[in-house]
This record gives sequence, structure tokens and C-alpha cells, in this order.
Amino acid sequence: MAGAAGRAMGAGQWAMLVALSGLWGGSFFFGKVAVAELPPFTIVLGRVGLAALALLLVLKAAGHALPRGRGVWRAFFAMGLLNNLLPFCLIVWGQTQIASGLAAILNATTPLFAVVLAHVLTPDERLTPARLGGVLCGIAGVAAMVGPAALAEGFGADIAAQLAVLAAALSYALAGLYGRRFRGLGLAPLATAFGQVAATTAMMLPLVLLVDRPWTLPAPGPAALGAVLGLALLCTALAYVLYFRLLATAGATNLMLVTFLIPVSAILLGGLLLGERLAAQHLLGMALIGLGLAAIDGRLPAMLRRRLGRRAATADYEI
Repeated sequence: MAGAAGRAMGAGQWAMLVALSGLWGGSFFFGKVAVAELPPFTIVLGRVGLAALALLLVLKAAGHALPRGRGVWRAFFAMGLLNNLLPFCLIVWGQTQIASGLAAILNATTPLFAVVLAHVLTPDERLTPARLGGVLCGIAGVAAMVGPAALAEGFGADIAAQLAVLAAALSYALAGLYGRRFRGLGLAPLATAFGQVAATTAMMLPLVLLVDRPWTLPAPGPAALGAVLGLALLCTALAYVLYFRLLATAGATNLMLVTFLIPVSAILLGGLLLGERLAAQHLLGMALIGLGLAAIDGRLPAMLRRRLGRRAATADYEI
């Protein structure tokens, strides 16, 4: 893991990051369908429970042993708490009080928390001016994409809900840093993904039984069931295999860049699947996000330094 965040990501890592953003961007589409018939906590339980079952079957089919040891499972429960239970519940509650666009902007602060925490808590993921500037540029891109309408209610209203979404972003950043330890445990990404969602399922079950009381709910229709299945298999099971592979190879700070790409994926999927129109603000936001990603990745600053160096050399030669 040493130095993972200090170098530019390769093409394969960028491809996984884009794929992960597409899977998590699709969760907005599936969630919108599911929430019409099911309460939020029940959706979360179905999402992580079915994902755990699917990953268990894949682990068995691949001949892998199940993760064992108290220390390993303590880590799974801590990761499930930070990466699933807390942020899922905080965002769900926050979105009952504030607009989704404002929530998206607040959630996009995850990389900002990540770069600051990584600088303080790790020896190899250092905060640089280019990285900080890239994060701020990415947040500006997300704000441009969702547009001024998301800010119409103002940042001063519903402070508790806004703090809840910010707390979720902080929890995601802490999860990315905490998850670094799984590489040292020698676990495959598939096993780590299973352990995390299995632990989250165990924590979600009593919450759902106490709050949602699912036995009192009407049976959901095929659309809602299909949406929960999509959330479980694509947006959770497959997504977390990519997540832990990226965490092991690219570093926590680079991984958190996915929160910039999720709104891009969600808007593009909305245009492709729901016929929603791409506006000029979306294109501007995508451009700013792309610029921010290039700055954080390190390629843009390196390219500027090379060009400035060549110009200086040429000027010296002419003199």
C-alpha cells in the first residue's frame, strides 16, 4: 500500500473507478424505484443481505475459505458500520429534509475529508496544493452539475439534515482509511466484500425489526423487488469487490474520487434510461470534475511542470 496514493493511477484503475461510479450512480435509479413501495431501512437490509448471500455463493463456487478469526470479523463490523450502516442511514434521513442536489454537493466533500485525514493519519498519502485544489475543483463541478436550484432553500435551512449528510461523507472517508488494514490481513477483495456486507446485515436486522416491522408491510411489486435485486447484486456485491481492489492498489484518497463521478454517472444514466435532458450546466460540471480529477491524479501538475521546464530551457537557449 505504501505510496499508492502518491502515484498516478493506471488505466486499469481508472477503468475500475469509472465502473464503480456507474454502479453506485445506478443505485439512485434503483433506489428511486424501490422507495416507492418499501421503507428505507428495509431497502438497505435487502440490499446488503442479498449481496452477502450472492458473495457467499461466489466464494463457495470459487473454492475460497470463509474469513475466520475474531480480529478479522471485528474489522468487518467496524468497516460495515463506517462504510454502510452510518452513511446509508444518515443520508436516507438527511434526504427526507433537504433536496437531493444539495445532498449530492455535501456528499461530494468526501474526498476533501479523505485528503485531510489521510495527511494526518497516514505516512504515505500526503496533502499537496494540487490535490487540495483538485478536490475543491471537483466539489465545484458537482455544485455546477446539480445547479442553483439545489441551493434555493439555502445552506442555512435544515442544519441538522445537512450535518447528517456531512457526517456521512466523513464516515465514508474514515472507512476508506480504515479499510487499508484489510490488505495486511491477506484477504482477497471478494472475501473482504462479503465480510463487510455480512456484518452490516447483522447490524441492520434488529434496526429493521424495531423500526420498519416488515411483516406489517404490503407485499412489494415486481418493480420494487427487481430494484432491490439490482441494488444488491450490482450496486453492492459487484461494487464492493471493485471497491476493495481499488483500495488495495490505488489508496484511500484516490478511491474517494468516486464521489465526484457518481453524479456524472447518475445524470448520464438518467439521460439514457429515463430520457432526461443533458443541460449546459451538466457539461460544465463534468468539465470541472474532469479537471479536478486530473489535478488530484497528478498528471495535470506533472504536464504543466514539463511544459514550463521546456519553455524555460528554450528561453535560456535563445538567450
